[in-house]
Amino acid sequence: MSTQAPQKPFVKIQLDTERRIRTRNKGYYRVNHWPIWIFVFFLIPGPLTFELFANGFGSSMKWWLLVVLVGTGIAGLRGKLPGCEPAPYIIRFTEDRPNPLYRRICYTFAWGAAISYGVLNLVGLIVAVVTGTWMLKQIYLYAYFPLVIPIWILGAMGKLPRVKHSTAGEGHERRYFYGTVWAMCITQPVVWLMYLTLPLNRTTDILKLVVFVGLVTLVGYLSVRGLLPRTRQIVPGELAALD
Repeated sequence: MSTQAPQKPFVKIQLDTERRIRTRNKGYYRVNHWPIWIFVFFLIPGPLTFELFANGFGSSMKWWLLVVLVGTGIAGLRGKLPGCEPAPYIIRFTEDRPNPLYRRICYTFAWGAAISYGVLNLVGLIVAVVTGTWMLKQIYLYAYFPLVIPIWILGAMGKLPRVKHSTAGEGHERRYFYGTVWAMCITQPVVWLMYLTLPLNRTTDILKLVVFVGLVTLVGYLSVRGLLPRTRQIVPGELAALD
């Protein structure tokens, strides 16, 4: 009588008991999270940030960077940035604890940056392919705030992953967040490099669009499977420190 080997689950699972419990965050761990939030808050003024990537630093963006550096630096020293806390806030993934205001604010703006920049750049690629003209400046000028403000509102209402009033769903909500971050952090630099190095014509525009959609699809699939860092499904019920 033959027996079949058990099939591996489609989504990679990680047990809480497999994770090392931290009672304190080391100094380098806290410092390493600071640049993440510098970048997130630096991206808030979308049209101005587009000008930065297109034409370099202007005086207004230098002052905004200084404000972001000071603001996030103070918040990080006070332990009011995710990952910069002296100790992990979340210990039990299923525990119904209040989600601190600073976490909800930070992840709201992170969602806004990831979604809005990804959507607008995709629209810009589609417009370039269809019309033969790059209109990213106009797209960011007229569409950024109408797109990102509803995301911020959803965050304020606690309707986004990791931004809810309770931390009970963190074991799976963080998968959605990090999957989106991986997709944008891999795809957008690749396409931007293509934009800088390849000639501007219909063929290369189509290639950029195919690469953009292909990378987002690939990274999304790997994230759904739990094959990328911090995208595993954490099985609830045991103690574990959340990254």
